[in-house]
Amino acid sequence: MFESGDLKKGVKIEIDGDPYVIVQFEFVKPGKGQALYKCRLKNMVTGAQFDRTYRSGEKFNEANLEEHEMEYLYNDGESYCFMNTSTYTQEFLNKVQVGEAINLLKENTVCSMLFFDHRPIGLTLPNFVDLRIEHTDPWVKGDTASGDSKPATLETGHVVQVPPFVEEGELIRIDTRTGQYVERVKN
Repeated sequence: MFESGDLKKGVKIEIDGDPYVIVQFEFVKPGKGQALYKCRLKNMVTGAQFDRTYRSGEKFNEANLEEHEMEYLYNDGESYCFMNTSTYTQEFLNKVQVGEAINLLKENTVCSMLFFDHRPIGLTLPNFVDLRIEHTDPWVKGDTASGDSKPATLETGHVVQVPPFVEEGELIRIDTRTGQYVERVKN
């Protein structure tokens, strides 16, 4: 149980049965009267954000959140199957729940899945993933007109910009937070 004095950026609370995270926080002490806590809250399930002001002394329930290590197994066209690496139970997420991670997700990738009341609500990829380049144009020595990068299609179907010396079939490391090329990976 939290009180309004415990609120700060990053705290996760439950409001009307949904988990919320405080993304902005401001403490206001007017000349007279009670202190105010101005918060910008983000719904962790839908992503909706809104502002709310609380008075000192109000109480909040802590959001019942758990994080589990899950391994991506397969996609059957509609849902994505993940297996808990310790209990071997399986969870299925739809495309919306997986979100942007679809672009860099390949089989056997170990991810971190966030659960609220035993329901999966979010997925976090590791900071770096190694993916093979399926297609990219060959580099022509002396070709400086095209700039310092070229598009490359990865094994997941996602397209990233890579340096001109990177060739088709090579394994490269991608930063999942930015979606950008980091380096070539030695086999």
